[in-house]
Amino acid sequence: MATLTPNGTSSRLTNSTARHPTAPTIMTMNGHFGAVGEKPTAEHFEHGIQIIDQEKVFNENLPAYLQSQKVLRAGFNYHLISVFGSQSTGKSTLLNYLFGTEFGVMSEADRRQTTKGIWMSRNKKEDATAPKEQRMAENILVMDVEGTDGRERGEDQDFERKSALFALATSEVLIVNIWEHQVGLYQGANMGLLKTVFEVNLQVFLKDAKSVPRTLLFFVIRDHLGTTPLANLKATLSQDLARIWSTLSKPPGMEKSQIGDYFDFAFVALPHKILQPEKFEQEVRRLGTRFREGYKDPKGDGLTDDRDEAILLPAYHRRIPADGFPIYAKGVWETIDSNKDLDLPTQQELLAQFRCDEIAKEVLVAFDAVVLPLEERQAEGVASGKPSILAALGVAITGARKAVLANFEVEASRYHKGVFKTKQAELASKVDGRLKTLFNGQLTAAHKAGLHDFSEGVSSAVKAGQKRSNGYDFHTIVQNEKTKALKAYETHAHTSLVEGAPWSNYQSQLNLFRTEVDEASARLRKEEMRRLATRSERWVKAKLAESVGLEFNKLGSGRGGSGAPAEGEKPATEKDLWDRIWNVFTETVSHAETRFTIRARSFDASPEEVEVGLWRLRRKSWSALRDKIEEEMMEGNLLLKLRENFEDKFRYDEDGVPRLWRPTDDIESMYTRARESTLELIPLLARFKLSTTTAPPPLDAWIGEAPAGVTAADEEDLHPIGGVDEDEGKTLEEEMTVLSEAKRADLATRFKKTADGVYVEAKRSAIGGMTQVPLYFYGLLLALGWNEIVAVLRNPVYFIFLILAAVGAYVTYTLNLWGPILRMTNAASSQGLEIFREKLREFLESSDTGRQAIGMSQKAGYSMDTLHSNGTTQTNATKVDDDVDEI
Repeated sequence: MATLTPNGTSSRLTNSTARHPTAPTIMTMNGHFGAVGEKPTAEHFEHGIQIIDQEKVFNENLPAYLQSQKVLRAGFNYHLISVFGSQSTGKSTLLNYLFGTEFGVMSEADRRQTTKGIWMSRNKKEDATAPKEQRMAENILVMDVEGTDGRERGEDQDFERKSALFALATSEVLIVNIWEHQVGLYQGANMGLLKTVFEVNLQVFLKDAKSVPRTLLFFVIRDHLGTTPLANLKATLSQDLARIWSTLSKPPGMEKSQIGDYFDFAFVALPHKILQPEKFEQEVRRLGTRFREGYKDPKGDGLTDDRDEAILLPAYHRRIPADGFPIYAKGVWETIDSNKDLDLPTQQELLAQFRCDEIAKEVLVAFDAVVLPLEERQAEGVASGKPSILAALGVAITGARKAVLANFEVEASRYHKGVFKTKQAELASKVDGRLKTLFNGQLTAAHKAGLHDFSEGVSSAVKAGQKRSNGYDFHTIVQNEKTKALKAYETHAHTSLVEGAPWSNYQSQLNLFRTEVDEASARLRKEEMRRLATRSERWVKAKLAESVGLEFNKLGSGRGGSGAPAEGEKPATEKDLWDRIWNVFTETVSHAETRFTIRARSFDASPEEVEVGLWRLRRKSWSALRDKIEEEMMEGNLLLKLRENFEDKFRYDEDGVPRLWRPTDDIESMYTRARESTLELIPLLARFKLSTTTAPPPLDAWIGEAPAGVTAADEEDLHPIGGVDEDEGKTLEEEMTVLSEAKRADLATRFKKTADGVYVEAKRSAIGGMTQVPLYFYGLLLALGWNEIVAVLRNPVYFIFLILAAVGAYVTYTLNLWGPILRMTNAASSQGLEIFREKLREFLESSDTGRQAIGMSQKAGYSMDTLHSNGTTQTNATKVDDDVDEI
């Protein structure tokens, strides 16, 4: 009789008991299939390709296989069908009979696993000449998935879960191959595996029932003897599927979803392949005709289970073009392979996990005894704000680490190797996490202590150098302290290393410490530069206070007299005042800049830092000069200088000799000339203007533009300067204005009043010096005093005394001491009179008669203060006149 062979050809058996032919019993890499890791040729793709191997490696040659089968350019005109079921249930045999493939099948003599991984082959039973209702769809790709529950993998169900989920996620039709006697069993029917696959598929791939393509679960019940009707088997499987779906852990928003929202179901029963071979072949042939494209009745609910109904519906297609399928399949597999929900442990693994956890807790007790005190000490230091460096930290924690890992390995290595390695890595990670925290805390403490010691060392060395007469080299001090700090840090870090720990390395922290030490060096250098700048500014301010004050004081020392007329050339002390001040100012600042530059270079300061320092020094110096000028131009100081200038011109002659005013002197003319000459100083002093150019000094050019390295901190303590700072709003002319117009007018008015007082005093002295002695008085004096004159001339003693008196009188007159002598005489006589009055009052009060006389005088309104020298009373008017005369 004619029989059906796997490749679709017919053959004749010699007797009915002969074994039915199948596909090759053992799959070998003989050039028929392209395996993972090979460089395939066309011959390798003759019968198919291994998509994923037993080590979960995806085959990158899938595009080449599809190209060799002329499917890569088919667009959406292809279909993907997978088979799922327990190992050794005839899955590969079924595919070989249905699609003419040559997947490896089990040898009934050996009963061992044949399909390892996931394999793919193209349908080889396409027949364009067959009737349309019997013609299979074009470009059907068939995946043969490794069977479940095989003894080769034992309790390791990881791959079978992932391979089943891969088939479910990528295939249009998933053929569930199941024996009749397995229906109703939980594990035998792979219901537990389906539950896991459904749950993960729902969470990972099925987000929305309306947008996700549906999948047909096609249950093929093998070795059906007919004792149990197919309808009853269908009902049992449907109930089991609904039950496991109801127990799934569904994502939020999908709690009320039903299995029918995502899957369609079809059921078919095949006769026993050994007992009913002819009928088996007949039903398989009929089943193969259903793998054609069809359409779902919109009024129906799923498939009608018509034994001739097409099962490749558009709703099942994933709508992935054929040329994009390799990338799509690889992405799906990577998603599945990385999903931890599929990694369910076995009983042996559960035991290993429990014991490893217990052993880890036990070995950590000794570890905590060593490490916990160190952690507490370190935490206390951090809490107090002063992290402490733990002595011999590296030795202590290295020993603790080695002990805990060694003890764990001795006790836990007897259990499941994979779990042991995982738990060992977890323990090492936990231990290393704590030790790394200690190690980093130690480096942090060394870091802070090193920076503090570095700063303190530099400050102490600088203070010691300031006390020495020969000064100090700041750059050398910084370099020495930096070397000491780095050496100390490396010592602490090296003694804290943990032997065998991959993270025990301090090179990056050392680089960070070196960087921060450099930053601290720069900060200290900047502070030293600021102190240098402050010292330079104080020096400039002191020099300017002295030299500028001297220049202003020269205004009153010219002794101009007739040499300083109201018109004509002025003396150098006046006309060149601002020129001298500007020259003194620039020379002083230039000297300070030279000293600053030399000193700054000894700090190893960069040219940019020196430039910024000099720019700040010039601005600060100008501010100091402005302050000194404003101090000199204060109203009281300026009036005093103007008066001194006026008096020097009015009271002294051209030789600097004081004038004695006589009635014959032209006091008015001298006064006018001196006053006008002094008044001309006010406009001269009002503006800082050079006599050579009659313009303000070039302050903007002298200060210069702000260097590029100037920061906001460098400018925050600087006063704005007109003509230099554009945003100040003042011009250079306004910056050089010392006295405003109103102040000039007020100053001139007040000076004139002061000068008038000096003029009145001079007039009084000239008038008071006039004496009008009558001529007859001299004759009368000669007649009456002749005898005395002769006696004096004849007596040598009297004559010498006369000569001495004449010399003394001449000297007194020449030195203009008569006025002071007369004032001293008047003061002495007045004091003697007061003493006499007090003594007289005490005498009168000590006697009865005197007290009566005092009492009577008080009743009459008399007092000692109201009596004349002759004892008469004085009226109020007379007393006022006497007071005026005394003034």
